[in-house]
Amino acid sequence: MTADRLPFRDPQLPFGKRVDDLLGRLTPDERIAMLHQFAPAVERLGVAPFRTGQEALHGVAWMGPATVFPQAVGLGATWNEELVRRVGEAVSTEARAMRAHDDRVGLNVWAPTVNLLRNPLWGRGEEGYSEDPALTSAIATAYTRGLRGDHPVYWRTAPVLKHWLAHNNETRRDTTSSSVRPRVLHEYDLRAFRPAVEAGAVAGVMPAYNLVNGRPNHLSPYLAEHLRTWTDQELLVCSDAGAPSNLVDTEHYLDTHEEAVAAALRAGVDSFTDHGTDSAPTTARVRGALDRGLIDASDVDTAVRRLLHVRFALGEFDPELDPYAGTGAFDTAEHRALAREAAEQAVVLLANDGTLPFDPAARPRVAVVGPLADTCKLDWYSGTLIHRSTPLDGVRDRFGADRVTHAEGVDTVRLRCAAGLLRVPEGAGADGPDLAERVALDPALLAGRTDLPPLTADDRGSEFALTDWGGGVLTLRAPDGRHLSVADDRWVRASADRPGGWVVQETFRLEPHGDGHLLRHIGTGGHVHVAADGVKVAAADEEPPTPFTVETVRRGVDEVTAAAADADVVIVVAGNDPHINGRETEDRATLALPPDQDRLWRAARAANPRTVLVLTSSYPYAVPDAAAELPALLWTAHGGQAAGTALARVLAGDVSPAGRLPQTWYAADDDLPDLLDYDVIGGRQTYLYFDGRPLYPFGHGLTYTSFAYADLAVERRGDAFRVAFTVTNTGPAASDEVAQVYVRALAPAVARPHRELAAHRRVHLAPGEACRLAFDVPVTALGCWDVAHGRWTVPAGEYAFQAGASSADIRLDTVVRVDGPPPAPRPVLTRGLAAADYDEQHGTVIADRSRTSGDCVTPAGARPGELLFRSCDLGAGIGGVTVEVSGTGTVALAVADGPDPVPLEVAVPGGPYDYAVHRLPVAAGGVRELRGVRDLRVTLTGSVRLAELRFTPADA
Repeated sequence: MTADRLPFRDPQLPFGKRVDDLLGRLTPDERIAMLHQFAPAVERLGVAPFRTGQEALHGVAWMGPATVFPQAVGLGATWNEELVRRVGEAVSTEARAMRAHDDRVGLNVWAPTVNLLRNPLWGRGEEGYSEDPALTSAIATAYTRGLRGDHPVYWRTAPVLKHWLAHNNETRRDTTSSSVRPRVLHEYDLRAFRPAVEAGAVAGVMPAYNLVNGRPNHLSPYLAEHLRTWTDQELLVCSDAGAPSNLVDTEHYLDTHEEAVAAALRAGVDSFTDHGTDSAPTTARVRGALDRGLIDASDVDTAVRRLLHVRFALGEFDPELDPYAGTGAFDTAEHRALAREAAEQAVVLLANDGTLPFDPAARPRVAVVGPLADTCKLDWYSGTLIHRSTPLDGVRDRFGADRVTHAEGVDTVRLRCAAGLLRVPEGAGADGPDLAERVALDPALLAGRTDLPPLTADDRGSEFALTDWGGGVLTLRAPDGRHLSVADDRWVRASADRPGGWVVQETFRLEPHGDGHLLRHIGTGGHVHVAADGVKVAAADEEPPTPFTVETVRRGVDEVTAAAADADVVIVVAGNDPHINGRETEDRATLALPPDQDRLWRAARAANPRTVLVLTSSYPYAVPDAAAELPALLWTAHGGQAAGTALARVLAGDVSPAGRLPQTWYAADDDLPDLLDYDVIGGRQTYLYFDGRPLYPFGHGLTYTSFAYADLAVERRGDAFRVAFTVTNTGPAASDEVAQVYVRALAPAVARPHRELAAHRRVHLAPGEACRLAFDVPVTALGCWDVAHGRWTVPAGEYAFQAGASSADIRLDTVVRVDGPPPAPRPVLTRGLAAADYDEQHGTVIADRSRTSGDCVTPAGARPGELLFRSCDLGAGIGGVTVEVSGTGTVALAVADGPDPVPLEVAVPGGPYDYAVHRLPVAAGGVRELRGVRDLRVTLTGSVRLAELRFTPADA
């Protein structure tokens, strides 16, 4: 039988049978080869090569020109699922079109990122949608539906959610562990992933680099215990790049790579992204694991089966039936319009005293100033721009180029050393005006060029634009517009169109040295050295660093002051470069605006009170002074190719801004918990639990009109509440409004959110127009995870339904009652106490009970740690208590308000996973206290790891 007539080629058969047929025809080596990201062809069966992984976060990335939409956090700020679904559809349509001409473009797309934006210092905050699980999951479901397409059988692209699980730090991201207690796991982190999976729009997930509760995410038992129970569909788990090797090389979790690949396969990882395109190390490790009996052939088959299901769903084996074959579209008028619409809807008006909008008909003189005024920034997951609109471009087009002035606001300097002034050699800019076009076609031209001469030093020198991005991180731009950059040969050249790359080679730091400075190149860590044959970065054991004197030719703040004084209105555009300030591999150190940018808005305001601050950034800033002193503030994520046009239309009033903040904007760094504190409940994090006063609350955003809310009605209908109210545009302008519904437990027995988003909708209303909105809120949305019984529960009691324009702007409120039995105490005599099921803790972290499953609790440092378990039903009394522990230290148990506990000395031989059971002493009189319903307190010291406690009834 020829290959084209084999059963796996028969479209009349269900995918399951076809996958099994193809799997059965593959040799063991062919099956193993498919486990690597770059699976080779099986020519004898006519099976093509296949690659998992195509980045598509807000457009097709890394494959050259593509439509670039706003960053993911900007899409989250739209609060508009219908819009985001269309963006996903456009991205997947372009992926199909690009693949038709370039087989490097993959259809298994690694997007979206659904990690919750718990801490705004996270370097990858630009990739997520929101700090709230309900909003995140709604936007993620919409985007994946757009990526997947709506055909019942075939998928346009196959999206993979990133990054499973509880991943919010770049600092030591491959070795840090997120301590996630069951309530946070079920109420917060899992909820970001589950709805999109249940909607059938997701092909799989990618585990994160970090560990959760002491266990690497690539060995997560939650993949089997939770993820794969949410759907009957086969789900593909793709490793993150290099993570399988990290299990041994950096995490030291397992001793050999054979053990690591075996453990990952058994945990549910199906595709190994490791060693780039070289599959040999991975396949050798799998064979070694098979030879050692660590896995068997069925483990390989399970993973390959999941991989093949994705390939069949993408139509690879049915090109004549694939509805998406040949249907791709690229850079269409519709995509360009959608990019502008998304950028407009992502703009959030933070404050406005009536200064905005500006009236173009009045022909105001507009000064557009700041380091981001004339740039269209990309991030690590952007495609290459086909079209480009900066804020300056947009304002000139809308208000008239003759009415607009520009000042970048950065210092112009010369760098003097003993050999003279640094200079860009003549001829270094010989590319001419077509450089931008060449860069668009070949992104590699951005940096690392070696075809240009290095800098020299002489009496003439060159002037450089010095931009201080905060934290002492600088970029230096030559007169021809190129940034100083360092290639592998370590010569310093004016060779980069903009900062970029996995390791940015365009950033420097000035370090005080005597009466001058040394210039350190951040990418290599070396200092700049000036020699007779040119300027280079010297290695530590080579030439000594060259001292420089910085001579300021022009002060950026003076240019801004002059431009502001000569204008009717001023627009200061500040923010971050996504390749420099907070990005993958690097968290932020502060919420503060870089000092140089802070000085710019202050100088502009001093010269002209009609100064508006536009923050264009990947994350929130703490700008309390600007909020108090300026007449208007706006925020937008980097908005992609249409960012400038969109901003100008908002400033001119062509579009009323209606974006909403997808995360809390805090007033100061002191409002934040430690970056590695993942307990949003105990740490009082995000709008759900934050007890302070934010600068701007979750869901906040103003418009150019006003809206009234009225007639809230809440009715129980079976397993849901129907929530309805009327929104009316009572102001002068047509505008979108984002109506938000929150729920709140009024007298909870355990810590619950101040309020929690239950539903939302973005609607457009003309002046005077009213709309009756209705939402169905499941009763389960009022619930929480019951650690006492290990289940989701909706406690009986009163709950408030609230409707309004933000989490802090509640317009309507009504109370409903949920009936049911009162909360039951912990049945500790029958269930015992799992250590991680505490109600409160102090000074502890959750760790891995074993390498494959389970949790334990251990002190976080040298001081004792405490666990509190509330409402423990001890019946008529206990006869004894045993603890399952490992490590060395002490364990003590007492009623929370009773006598001091008597500690048990523990010294369990062996490693951390070698447990022993010990009988626990109780303080004098303590046995009499251990009866009835009591709160129990457990104290731990040393390296002891407590897994659980068991109680023996007194009459046993």
